[in-house]
Amino acid sequence: MNKVIERNFYTKETPIVARNLLGMVLSRRTDKNKILRGIIVETEAYRQDEEACHGYRGKTKRNEAMFKHPGIAYVYFTYGMYYCLNIITEKEGYASGVLIRAIEPINGFSNSNGPAKLCRELNITKELNEIDVCTNKSPLWIEYGEKTDDKNVVTTNRIGINKAKDLPWRFYIKDNKYVSKP
Repeated sequence: MNKVIERNFYTKETPIVARNLLGMVLSRRTDKNKILRGIIVETEAYRQDEEACHGYRGKTKRNEAMFKHPGIAYVYFTYGMYYCLNIITEKEGYASGVLIRAIEPINGFSNSNGPAKLCRELNITKELNEIDVCTNKSPLWIEYGEKTDDKNVVTTNRIGINKAKDLPWRFYIKDNKYVSKP
């Protein structure tokens, strides 16, 4: 097991955190105390001042976690059937976070390309909303992995959204087969 990423890592501007999470390891402890792990290979950044962010119109019961301190999970339900995982960034009171779009399995599961598949495979549900990912005492945490060299990072517009889709805030590891398809 690698060192767990400390809270300070998540206090930088969200696009920087999104890019820097590539190559890090998402870990999930199951109810049976088994640990599922995968390398983060695709992320997207969302900030309060742009329309695609859930916090754009202010705090609600659904998005309350986005306004909390950096380094906690924001898990939301979408399309009436899928969960998605974000990690809160920047500062408390400012809604911003990184959507974890895809991970490359290390152990315990086989398919994770796309944020809903990732959550299904790791059993990430609303019960993990507001979980602190800065400690491995949590059922969900992120560890340091191998830093991804800039030449292996692709930066593009975000996908699967209708608003603010011109922002180049999607990051993924070049040629990785687990990256989600547009």
